[in-house]
Amino acid sequence: MTIQELKDTLTRQQHTKGDLLFKLDNGLIIPPYFHITEMGIKTKHFVDCGGTLRSEQKITFQIWTADDFNHRLTPSKFLEIINKALSLPYFQNCNLDVEMEYQDHTIGLYSLEKGEGLTYLLKSKKTNCLAPDKCGISTNQPTTSQPPTVTPIPSGQAKKQCGPSCC
Repeated sequence: MTIQELKDTLTRQQHTKGDLLFKLDNGLIIPPYFHITEMGIKTKHFVDCGGTLRSEQKITFQIWTADDFNHRLTPSKFLEIINKALSLPYFQNCNLDVEMEYQDHTIGLYSLEKGEGLTYLLKSKKTNCLAPDKCGISTNQPTTSQPPTVTPIPSGQAKKQCGPSCC
């Protein structure tokens, strides 16, 4: 979801009674007394395992919970936070994808999707090889949170299977 899609959705929800909720893809609902403590632009410049220089930018929000159990965030208040930030020069003219940060056991990064009603879904982000052709990795492998099955490479064939740009 882009920041503009989020704004459009929140605008449609402004007069809906209730509180915003965020639900993790494991079914856990973040306690409704959460705070949005940051809105930022994250820029990442990196070299993938095939040697290609890459760059990405995201609008990030940090979700945090405290012990102020009566705190709630409405669509109007969240929209107000977004509009205030987007009025600043640094944020103008950007319609980037939204990334949410939330700490459960460790800080997790999530993409954002619209759920039902005032619920938004936080989808866990997955790691992936960005240069499978250079590393000899099948592009047909499903993305999974479980480690892939590793097939040992026979002795003396490792250099044939792994390109010069591979990790």
